[in-house]
Amino acid sequence: MRIIGDGFLARNLTEAFEDRFPDVTAIASGVSSTATTAASEYDREALLLYEVLDACRLEGRRLLFLSTASFSMYGFTHEAVGETGPLRPPTSYGRHKLALESVVRSSGVEHLILRVSHAVGHHQRPHQLLPTLVRHIAAGEVTVHQGAHRDLLDVRDLVHAVGRLLEDGVHGEVVNVASGVPQPVEAIVTAVEDRLGVTARRVHRSGPTAVTRASVERLRRLVPDFRAAIPDPDYLGALLDAYLPYYTAQSGDLAALSSR
Repeated sequence: MRIIGDGFLARNLTEAFEDRFPDVTAIASGVSSTATTAASEYDREALLLYEVLDACRLEGRRLLFLSTASFSMYGFTHEAVGETGPLRPPTSYGRHKLALESVVRSSGVEHLILRVSHAVGHHQRPHQLLPTLVRHIAAGEVTVHQGAHRDLLDVRDLVHAVGRLLEDGVHGEVVNVASGVPQPVEAIVTAVEDRLGVTARRVHRSGPTAVTRASVERLRRLVPDFRAAIPDPDYLGALLDAYLPYYTAQSGDLAALSSR
């Protein structure tokens, strides 16, 4: 696989697929934060996509394009939202991703579009949600937005889904890749505290229940063994058991750097 990018998802894709799927190009380089408002960042990602599509067309390659299944695409939902139907993304980031999906679909290049929720795992950037929570809890104080939820996805589950979809030749599809289990941020904080053996001071920010539910029905139909090993109630604990040592080590490295 030809992987464009050097960040969190790119590094995990490289570790899993560098020597597989030689006809696939994956774009894992783009606007890194859903809060980005800089037009130059969006322009950079769009121009990169245009260049990659031209190369794929000339070389007969398949494109793997990573989009988002977060609030930025679907907003807050009462029911699980599927990949079809009209969308009204509530943020610039979501509107940008939806526009790029349209460019991919109309390009004539064989492609697979994956809308990914909040992936977590090795190589994750410190500014993202789970590393930030771990760092703040370890430091003794954490801000919690009451009612907020996040669909945390083990990057290993993402990698598994990518491998199965590409092996089976799935193309021309948009597929949500999410855990399907939005976690209350309060519960995430409590679970981290329990594992670290600490109790952080919580600064609460009031707000309504904020949940984005991306349907994984299509994903489970295409990848029947997706997340089959871990029941939904155990998923958060399994994530933290797998990655908390990594995040705490990362927090220690950042603290050491800031003290110099």
